Amino acid sequence: MASDSDRAGARTLGREAALQMLYAKEASGNTTPEVIVGFWRETPADAEGRAYGDEIVRGVLAELETLDEWITRASDNWRIERMARVDRNVLRIATYELLRQSDVPRSVALDEAINLAKKYGSDESGKFVNGVLSRVANELGRVDTDR
Repeated sequence: MASDSDRAGARTLGREAALQMLYAKEASGNTTPEVIVGFWRETPADAEGRAYGDEIVRGVLAELETLDEWITRASDNWRIERMARVDRNVLRIATYELLRQSDVPRSVALDEAINLAKKYGSDESGKFVNGVLSRVANELGRVDTDR
């Protein structure tokens, strides 16, 4: 049985994979199955990280319009299509988690998204993602119960 830290590590890798797959889908225009199969052909991963990455990609794409609405409402003067591709997809992943993954604490969704934005985005991505996601989480009423 996997420990909580193993599960958290697998989810971190799953989020990173999901970001790369969502980015690739936007850039290539390939179908979701083509992107997922192609990604995992080139990038081996443990089963739990892979399953979580796939779940996030499918969930984000299934609810894209709803997620983009939440993000747009929380983004002062930013249209979703004008956001950097990395920032936009990091925001979609975390908004999906805040909206649909009740077992992911607010702090985890935000911290993971900020780290992804810093790793793959611009110098300003971390701050931008933090600001937008804080507003999304507040609007959704998501608070951490352990504080």
